[in-house]
Amino acid sequence: MSNSMDNKVALVTGAASGVGLSVAKTLIAAGARVIMTDLQEARGKTAAAELGAQARFMTMDVADAADWDSVLASIKAEEGKLDVLVNNAAILKPGTIETTSLEDWQLLHRINSDSVFLGCQKGMELLKEQGGAIINVSSIAALAGRADYLAYSASKGSVAALTRVVAAHCRQRKYRVRCNSVHPDGVLTPMTLAALPEGIDSNMITIDSDPMNRMCQPEDVAAAVAFLASDEARAINGIELRIDSGQFIMSI
Repeated sequence: MSNSMDNKVALVTGAASGVGLSVAKTLIAAGARVIMTDLQEARGKTAAAELGAQARFMTMDVADAADWDSVLASIKAEEGKLDVLVNNAAILKPGTIETTSLEDWQLLHRINSDSVFLGCQKGMELLKEQGGAIINVSSIAALAGRADYLAYSASKGSVAALTRVVAAHCRQRKYRVRCNSVHPDGVLTPMTLAALPEGIDSNMITIDSDPMNRMCQPEDVAAAVAFLASDEARAINGIELRIDSGQFIMSI
């Protein structure tokens, strides 16, 4: 993937930490200029400074349409184009069909799926000008029922369906814009680590310690995103790429 993203401009949401930060690092290493957005302003600015001149940070609420307008206007003015959009920002909160409140349901959908709708819709104006790639970070929970994460699973299922529709839309209109989703299972990020039961050694639940484990590192997801963002994936459109160490196929 060396230099596979030369002269490309990418926008990565939720990029102050976790998968988003790893995606930004990977795209920059491949030659891209990356606009990193997050609500964690201090952490995001520090991360962008550490990544150097190819990184720029902007504070953004991904569920706010006005913030999308502002960020994309800045990208158009400063960069002149957008080649890659990675809709990564999300939150995780447990709850079953019996315990999830309407407020939690609406909150997870607003941040996890409304934001992806806004990104795809508003980013299309720039992306379709010269072609590009949208990568939406969904979850294995979108494909297999997680009884203990009802709202999260449903919101990520919305992302998967939206991805297919956007891919079809672009193809029908002959836009050279591809839209794919990636579906990690467990990724060792601050968000998932906070949800682990107390006393669990995170190093013992990764595929590094046992191939039957389900947890991977952010870099594993970032590598898949970077491939889908590159011209090497030009014939790949509308897919759901599982990054789950085979967990899904072992669940039946």
